[in-house]
Amino acid sequence: MIPLKDAQEYVLQHCRVGHSELRSSRSSLGLVLAEEVLTSEDVPPFDNTAMDGFAVRSEDTLEAPQQLEIVGTIPAGSAPDFSINPGQAARIMTGAPLPEGADAVVMVELTQVEGDQVTVQKTVPEGNHIRRAGEDLESGQVVFEKGTKLTPTHLGVLASIGCLEVSVFSPIKVGVMSTGDELVEGKVPLEPGQIRDSNRHSLLALLNDLGLEGIDLGLIPDNEESIETAIRSACFGEGSCDAVISSGGVSMGDFDYVKVVLDRLGEMQWMQVAIKPAKPLAFGLVGDTPVFGLPGNPVSSIVSFELFVLPALKKMMGEPEIWAPKIRAIADSSLSRRPDGKTHFARVKAYIGDGSYRVKSAGGQGSHQLSAMADANALAVIPDGDGINEGELVEIIFLHQLTRRLNGS
Repeated sequence: MIPLKDAQEYVLQHCRVGHSELRSSRSSLGLVLAEEVLTSEDVPPFDNTAMDGFAVRSEDTLEAPQQLEIVGTIPAGSAPDFSINPGQAARIMTGAPLPEGADAVVMVELTQVEGDQVTVQKTVPEGNHIRRAGEDLESGQVVFEKGTKLTPTHLGVLASIGCLEVSVFSPIKVGVMSTGDELVEGKVPLEPGQIRDSNRHSLLALLNDLGLEGIDLGLIPDNEESIETAIRSACFGEGSCDAVISSGGVSMGDFDYVKVVLDRLGEMQWMQVAIKPAKPLAFGLVGDTPVFGLPGNPVSSIVSFELFVLPALKKMMGEPEIWAPKIRAIADSSLSRRPDGKTHFARVKAYIGDGSYRVKSAGGQGSHQLSAMADANALAVIPDGDGINEGELVEIIFLHQLTRRLNGS
């Protein structure tokens, strides 16, 4: 067996950051900037009011309450064609530019209007409720650094500076296939020895959850010609994939068709990693395409994705942070295990209680028990030894993007 860190480093060494492209800002959600973004404009572009009220000279409010003459109204989107002189004020709406002479805004709630007169009921300082030009961003400023992953808020900022196109790392396509004569698809009667394929569906959903395009390469029988055709098409065919994930056929004792084909087409490493579940792992390049051979057991397949595939895909997408953060949590009950030279990843339910993260077992820990995996929202990292006692701290890794967002990590 090889250490987990060594296996992860080997995978990352052979995965390269993808190409960059110019892309519409509106269609770049979830992608990573390949170049920094600068602004050629101030944001906001002019001094304006932060709320509805009256534009005044602050010195005219020093002896509030003070009555002032209303000399005009300034709605948002218009430029005032008058100035504010001593003893005067102007109605002003949120976002509207300040008239010359005004240096403060009084919120409407602190005023009382009678005819063309407004009584300001409170003294306000210079600059009150005014948003200065360039207060958010100044012309020439770097707005976002290379490596920034674009969220909806980032896209809003890009729109605010008139940036319609950005250089981003291209989105990647990942092909997913399952192999095995024992696998069947859909709601068909099961013959003796058959099971329904779940891995392909879980892996495609994990890719979609990341905002990636998952390509369904189908359910491939244990047939050398069929496996080779599928892999060649995925790696070299028209519209080929940027990475390929195969599930099944990597364990000791499996039929060796997957191994034979991948060894013939690429440079593969067949590893036994010191972890449980997900000990067997195949990885290598077919041409320039990274190919991941994951175990066939459903839980092992998902854990392998989190530990090996996810960091590699993040690197390929140009993300600067590729590792899921490890968070310390309190075990509500013991997470037992036996010494075996491996790091165990227990499926747990994590929640916040008494101001701290806490975890409890999600149920069955067998690598075939997918329903317990579905109940888990995190993996507890249990070092070699006798496990974690109740009340002790344990490191956890939140699972899946949706789950991570729900838990604020």
